[in-house]
Amino acid sequence: MPNIASAKKRARQTDTRNAHNASLRSELRTMIKKVRKAVDAGDKGVATTTYKSAQSKIDSIADKKIIHKNKAARQKSKLSRAIKNMS
Repeated sequence: MPNIASAKKRARQTDTRNAHNASLRSELRTMIKKVRKAVDAGDKGVATTTYKSAQSKIDSIADKKIIHKNKAARQKSKLSRAIKNMS
């Protein structure tokens, strides 16, 4: 437990930031699952529209350094490939 006031404040800020970042990561995973679900269902139109929204969400989270930029690129590439391979 921190004893100094500034350390207490820093602990509070860390908890708040951690909760916020966790919610953004959760939202990111949900967006990816939505695209995967549309691809598995075989609905290319829905998959494409959900991919576009997921792509912007992935980019914004990578810009905030919540996930690494290479991970963001890898996820976008994987989803894009899955949509392209739909028959």
